Amino acid sequence: MDLLLSDTFLSPVILSLKVAGTATVISFIIGSILAFLLNKKTFPGKSIIETTIMLPMVLPPTVVGFILLFLLGRDGVIGLLIYQLLHTTILFSIYGAVIASTVVAIPLMYQSLKIGIDNVSSEVIDAAQMDGASNFNIYKSIIVPLSKNALVTGILFSFARALGEFGATLIVAGNIPGITQTLPTAIYVAIENNELLLAGSWVGIMILLSFVLMLVIQIIRKKDK
Repeated sequence: MDLLLSDTFLSPVILSLKVAGTATVISFIIGSILAFLLNKKTFPGKSIIETTIMLPMVLPPTVVGFILLFLLGRDGVIGLLIYQLLHTTILFSIYGAVIASTVVAIPLMYQSLKIGIDNVSSEVIDAAQMDGASNFNIYKSIIVPLSKNALVTGILFSFARALGEFGATLIVAGNIPGITQTLPTAIYVAIENNELLLAGSWVGIMILLSFVLMLVIQIIRKKDK
């Protein structure tokens, strides 16, 4: 109990929940926009755009981390702009961890939202547009209520993916205790240091959280059938 209540044990747990929660919210916003804009539309280059969105799901996390490091570094396009505006860098900070988790969570969010939107009848959307409803009102009043199970599934999948992110986070945010050390990186370091009781406790937390998330997803899917 002393171990489970210690700051050494709780710090990565709390930080992981914060990072995963923030990444899920951001990926939901971005995924919703992308799914709505690309839904049921055909135009040149759509397949390339959708492939790019889904790419982080199949790329090794270290490759995703390298790309983010290249973009967010002091000499990168985004990193240079941030440094000029704020005179700081987001590398090796909690913001870097959030960005890394968001990037790997977006594909799962987008895919779930896309499936949910595809299941909404085009006739219903067309009728709303003919009545003068705006795109925002169509999304809020029609698409979201009719695809809420897909939305919840996307949120849970994205949270689980963000919670378990390791490679990209380690490269972009590092492993600074109390600042950027999430559960996956903490487990890795604990195993390296032969702190197996500590590592095992964190592993137990990860298994429990993941099991609960996947169980809820399975229950939602059964209700859809």
